[in-house]
Amino acid sequence: MAIRPRHQQKTENRHVSLEGQLLIAMPHMPDKRFARSVIYMCAHSEESAMGLILNQRAEDITFTDLLENLKLIEGIDPEELPEGVADIPVQVGGPVEAGRGFVLHSADYFNEEATVKVGNRVFLTATIDVLKAIAQGEGPRRSVLALGYAGWSAGQLESELLANGWLHCPSDPEIIFDRDFDSKYDRALALIGVEPGHLVTQSGRA
Repeated sequence: MAIRPRHQQKTENRHVSLEGQLLIAMPHMPDKRFARSVIYMCAHSEESAMGLILNQRAEDITFTDLLENLKLIEGIDPEELPEGVADIPVQVGGPVEAGRGFVLHSADYFNEEATVKVGNRVFLTATIDVLKAIAQGEGPRRSVLALGYAGWSAGQLESELLANGWLHCPSDPEIIFDRDFDSKYDRALALIGVEPGHLVTQSGRA
């Protein structure tokens, strides 16, 4: 039996975190909830992984609805909200804890007790404080408001990557924060020089 050199064993066993990167679903993704999805990875350790889908809009709720449900604008006419606030889309972050909200945002908002840095100039806040700030016109300049998240248990994401269920690549702020949801999948593939039509026969990973 051949024995690999010790330095090779360490390299192969070392966990490589995808935190701050994008996951891009392959066309044969068996779970329809993730079909053509682009996911921003917020955390990835040997124990678990968590990310937010960037290109699925929640069709049955608006940001104003959410603010009213959380009683954050009681006594305020929605038409009196700061410009652009009512137009903020609510997105589907994933199938886990679909009633829980997460906000990915730019660095110009930071709550010391609730905000964590998850990538290059990308931060995550999961408390209503950031929603209050947005409703008052004092929130981050760029943000993604998502309900629910995508989650993986220990080794699950790694298995899906080995089965060629996903591609991964460095993230791009425009893909994270802009609202052109329909083009995000193709644009994410373009980051790694892949055309969607070529994925049918492609079996490698980024």
